[in-house]
Amino acid sequence: MKLGEIAARLQCRLDGPEGLEIAGVAGMDDAGPGELTFLANPKYLRKLATTRAAAIIASPSEDLGGRPALRSANPYLAFARALELFHAPYRPAAGIHPTAVISPDVKLGRNPSIGPYVVVEEGAEIGDDCVLKSHVVIYRGAKIGHRFFAHSHAVVRESLRIGDDVTLQNGAAIGTDGYGFARQDDGSYYKIMQTGTVVIEDGVEIQAYACVDRAAVGETRIHRGAKLDNLVQVGHGCEIGENSLLCGQVGLAGTSKVGRNVVLTGQVGIAGHVTIGDGVIVTAQSGIHSDVESGRIMSGSPALDHAQWMKCVAAYARLPQIFATYRKVRELLEKTGHAE
Repeated sequence: MKLGEIAARLQCRLDGPEGLEIAGVAGMDDAGPGELTFLANPKYLRKLATTRAAAIIASPSEDLGGRPALRSANPYLAFARALELFHAPYRPAAGIHPTAVISPDVKLGRNPSIGPYVVVEEGAEIGDDCVLKSHVVIYRGAKIGHRFFAHSHAVVRESLRIGDDVTLQNGAAIGTDGYGFARQDDGSYYKIMQTGTVVIEDGVEIQAYACVDRAAVGETRIHRGAKLDNLVQVGHGCEIGENSLLCGQVGLAGTSKVGRNVVLTGQVGIAGHVTIGDGVIVTAQSGIHSDVESGRIMSGSPALDHAQWMKCVAAYARLPQIFATYRKVRELLEKTGHAE
């Protein structure tokens, strides 16, 4: 594909020869002479000296030393779209595999693609252009919108509501029972029936082996455009705001509320009944035990303001030295009789 055509399709400004042939897209370290790469972070500028890429996607202000470039205000987004020019999104052919088990009263939209050993139980509804890969299970009464894509072994439990353009990666489990047990007089636990539901809005993606629990009463809701990474746990009655990102192994206890455009990085834990405001960023392995105001960056466990946490970490690394100094001072005070 010619560089000029790529520029037009990505709506980038072209700095370089229109006829330059591009055969693919790769990272700066791996790109060959016929490939397109990208520079989204200035800390990788040093790689300009070693990359063999034919052209680079970069911001309009980045000095590339005269190398062919596609200029974009958002180079990373342009890179993501460039990948699709060379690797068309996969969709299997329409059809229903003979081993699929589909209840007679299921309402299927147009052009379904249903793979081997899929099970769709009674009363379920699935919109147009769905893809259900092998061993997907849709429980009774689930209502699912258009262009649903469920990879192998994903499970949608009973009576859930899922919007349009939702993707479930392998093993994602939606609507599993919330973790609710009442302690009895003899010390054993009585299971609390989880009578609520889960609502997944449009454009949500839930990745491999993530779990979203149904509420005991009411609903667990994942709002439009949210993305849940592998092994994320969303407890019963939680709410995840629009376009929020929950990275790998994040865990939310029951009835937590996460605002819009929040980023919870890897292994963040949120205590129950906590509210996280809009635009909050929580750094990796932090623990949130109380409400967080909108716009803050939090770190540590229990989490503090990120700037304060960085000072604490710097002091922590010096604790042995500080303690040794304290002991010497203490010994001097004792020798002079001034120690309390």
